[in-house]
Amino acid sequence: MTQSRILFLNGPNAHLYGLDTKGAYGTTESYPQIEARCRAHAESLGAALDVRQSNHEGELIDWIQAARHTTDGLLINGAGLTDTSIAILDALLAYDKPIIEVHMSNIYKREPFRHHSVISKAATGIVAGLGPLGYEMAITALVRLLEKARAK
Repeated sequence: MTQSRILFLNGPNAHLYGLDTKGAYGTTESYPQIEARCRAHAESLGAALDVRQSNHEGELIDWIQAARHTTDGLLINGAGLTDTSIAILDALLAYDKPIIEVHMSNIYKREPFRHHSVISKAATGIVAGLGPLGYEMAITALVRLLEKARAK
């Protein structure tokens, strides 16, 4: 079986997970802990996971564009750029492989401006509101989609 190569991008402020005493992201697991948890889960499924975080829209776009040639699937938490970045949407639309959009919080229980995700148009599927468990579920879903595609 070929090992799936997955890129997991996290947008602005995601590196602050676990430090937010009154926000939507909790105080229990830090970003490095969540990243380690995701890497271990991907490895248990036989996938190679590259996790990256940036506060800069252009850097996220560069990574998406480069991933077209180096990965089999992409996970993205656009964070604060989810509801505003047409440029990230355009980069994702040029990525012709499975994309799972993932959010720690339930965006529909938050402020109304967060209820519309610009990047969802490019997503194969969406996982939201389950915290770090949702990240693991998104990894599992993407690996299964890639396995199914290979079996055809």
